[in-house]
Order: sequence, then structure tokens, then C-alpha cells
Amino acid sequence: MRTDDFDYNLPEERIAQAPAEPRDSCRLLVLHREDGRIEHKHFTDIVEYLEPGDLVVVNQTRVMPARLVGKKQNTGGVSETLLLKRREDIDALGSVWECLVNPGKRLKPGAVIEYRAGGLHAPDSAPVVLTGTIVDFVDDNRGGRLVRFEAQGDRTLDEAIHEAGHVPLPPYITQYEGDPEKYQTVYAMQDEHSAAAPTAGLHFTPELIETIKTKGVQWASVELEVGIDTFRLVTEDDPTKHVIHTERYHVAPEVVEAV
Repeated sequence: MRTDDFDYNLPEERIAQAPAEPRDSCRLLVLHREDGRIEHKHFTDIVEYLEPGDLVVVNQTRVMPARLVGKKQNTGGVSETLLLKRREDIDALGSVWECLVNPGKRLKPGAVIEYRAGGLHAPDSAPVVLTGTIVDFVDDNRGGRLVRFEAQGDRTLDEAIHEAGHVPLPPYITQYEGDPEKYQTVYAMQDEHSAAAPTAGLHFTPELIETIKTKGVQWASVELEVGIDTFRLVTEDDPTKHVIHTERYHVAPEVVEAV
């Protein structure tokens, strides 16, 4: 098996730049395994393919505003930071994060980045709400850094990250500037841990979920923290040599039993 075995043509104009409204009005491709027949349906029709006693398992993770765009304190050059995970093994208060920074080569330990309220589109007059100091290298070939963040003013660190940060959309979504909640599932938990949404679940609505449950279908939730490597291109000819980070997950005992 080679990576290019999976190559196919996808015209850019066929890539939606905004979510369907309502969520469950998007299209659904159905492949019948018994005879290879293909149907083109809508997501609301998923109810037809679920039977009483079936179990639907969803990922309830919530996306954090993990994309920070700031300026280097010494030069004013623009820098982008993607939050990967808190390194509480280094700082129990949670101020040190493992990140990807771009451009990485110019950001060495000791460099300071300033992030303003409003983040990506913030004017220079906007207040600096967060600073990040490069602490060390992590996988330098990919721009990995340990960054110590400090909230400015009377904000908590999480408040400052929310003021300056943006939800990191996939690289093929280039034009969307709408409600960031559209990039969260309707059943997402309150705590934010993921760098990307579990996109298959974005199409469920509360009404559709209720219809599914009313049919006698069971519903269970797990948490898988989606990492930024979900956006990473596969560059190896042999896909088994593609290296990505690990991802944290949690499955409650009752869900294990149900599955």
C-alpha cells in the first residue's frame, strides 16, 4: 500500500467554505456493503439506517481557541502559535504549553510574543492581553516549542487565551468568518481540550438526536482530544511511516460496557 493509492481529484470550488444550515441538511453518501450500491441522501436520513438497540457513540470533546496570532516583541514580526497541550508536568499552574510556532526558526528560547485582544484581526491599538515566552525546543523540525504564557491585567490565563485566540479551522477552509460555535458539536462538553472538531458529529442537531433516541437507539459519549496533527499532511510514500502525536482519551466504564 502506498500513500498515492488514495490520491483523487477534488476541485477547490467543491469544498464548502461555510457549514450547512441547518446542520443536518448536508448531504449523506450511503454505500450498501452487500451489493456496492450508492445512494445520495441528506444527513437527516441517517435515522433510516439505525435500528432499535443500535448504539451511537459520539466524541463530546470541545474545540479550544488554539490558534494565536501575535507579534514578536523585539521586531514586530507576525507569528502564529498553535496550542497543543498543557504541560502540567513542567508547571502545575498550567502556564506552560507545548505549541507549534510559525515561523519556527526565528523563535528561540527567550523570545517573547505579544497577543492582542481580537487576535488575528486586532489593530495595533488593541490591548496586549497575553504574552508568550519561548522556553525550549520540542521537535524543532516541525516548529515545536514549549511556551510559558502570562495573562496581562486582571485576566486569568484562560480568559486571555479566549480573548486572543481563534478556533483553528482546517487549512482548506479559507473564507469562513462566521459564528465559531458552528465548529462545535451541539453535544460538546464545557471543558475545551481539542485543537480541532470531531467533524463527523457537526451535522447532528438536538432535534435529530431526539428522533434517533425516540426510535430506541442508544446514545453514548466518549472524549478524544483531537490534536493539531489531524491537519498534518502525509508526506511519506509509505503511510505506515507517517508519525503523529498521541491523543488523550477518556471512556467511562458504563460506555465500555455498552459498547
